[in-house]
Amino acid sequence: MGHQILETTVSLTSMPGKVMEQIILSAIMQHVQDNQVIRPSHHGFMKGRFCLANLISFYDKVTHLMDEGKAVDVVYLDFSKAFDTVSHSILLEKLAAHSLDGRTLRWVKNWLDGQAQRVVVTGVTSSWRPGLSTGTSSF
Repeated sequence: MGHQILETTVSLTSMPGKVMEQIILSAIMQHVQDNQVIRPSHHGFMKGRFCLANLISFYDKVTHLMDEGKAVDVVYLDFSKAFDTVSHSILLEKLAAHSLDGRTLRWVKNWLDGQAQRVVVTGVTSSWRPGLSTGTSSF
């Protein structure tokens, strides 16, 4: 047998940092809910909205259209790493456009500005790149 590579993610996010992330995440989610920023049909990242409910809703809509004799095309996309590629300035502009308060926006900006990650494999280290570690809330 060949060598197996063990991939392990190590998060170095501090406990105070994690607590602050949760406070900011709660403020943003409260704003999102109060202002109906995200439609009820969105399930993927919303607490209390499960993938199964999304699948059932999707199945219901597709079968209804097919019962009416209409053609249905389905495209599946995987956005699991999408947040890593989002421009921080565009994200902040979108949050501001949805009237997120200035204090929370400044916290988010400062949090994003300080995020970087690198990969270390058998002592070989990559360069630092902007991004989020696995241990963050990734709001």
